[in-house]
Amino acid sequence: MATEEQGSGLAIHPMDQFVVKPLFGNGPIEWYTPTNVTLWMGIAVLAMVALLVLSTRRRAIVPSRGQSVAEMFYGFIHKMVEDVAGHDGLKFFPYVMTLFMFVFLSNMLGLIPMAFTTTSHVAVTAVLALLVFLTVTLVGFYRKGIGFLSMFWVSSAPLVLRPILAVIELISYFVRPLSHSVRLGGNMMAGHAVIKVFAGFAGAMGVASVVPIAAIAAVYGLETLVAAVQAYVFTILTCVYLRDAVGDAHH
Repeated sequence: MATEEQGSGLAIHPMDQFVVKPLFGNGPIEWYTPTNVTLWMGIAVLAMVALLVLSTRRRAIVPSRGQSVAEMFYGFIHKMVEDVAGHDGLKFFPYVMTLFMFVFLSNMLGLIPMAFTTTSHVAVTAVLALLVFLTVTLVGFYRKGIGFLSMFWVSSAPLVLRPILAVIELISYFVRPLSHSVRLGGNMMAGHAVIKVFAGFAGAMGVASVVPIAAIAAVYGLETLVAAVQAYVFTILTCVYLRDAVGDAHH
């Protein structure tokens, strides 16, 4: 928790927006305590249901706006999964689609003033990344058996280097959840912190605040792009990892 500065002067706390707070009361936060993170994750889920379920209930040849947007996302992710993970990877399309929409909507909702960006917390992104890691690992062993370990053995390299490369590949594999989660959480946190800093300057500069306000507008536009790109990157990496599990499977 950030402490408030005493006295006069410019006081900007860009990290305050990431503090997890209980929705009711000011007591300690337990694993079952409803927090602002819980609230905005729930809102993201409701937005996903509204877009993908409610807006497509009355499907028509001439689609409504909601149906058009839902079909656009559906086609985009379906093509991504097929192109990256292959035809066998399409079995995991519902999971990948849900993952993309949750991350995308969480990122976008975090751009609303006074909202909370759930994907700026590694605790959230780490759970998503670990689910991907466990899915890929379990599916890989289920489909290929012990042959799944062959992905760590670089057969095209000289024999003397293969054990060393195998260790490197193994370490790289287990680092995946960390890089997968930190990339998303770090990017979302950094952009929002920068916006908060410029907002602090704008509030302190009075009539001269036009410069930081212009900077806020520019960074906000950039963050909108980053929100979409990071959802795409998180999802396409998931497809790449799934390809290791389902590609060239031995039945």
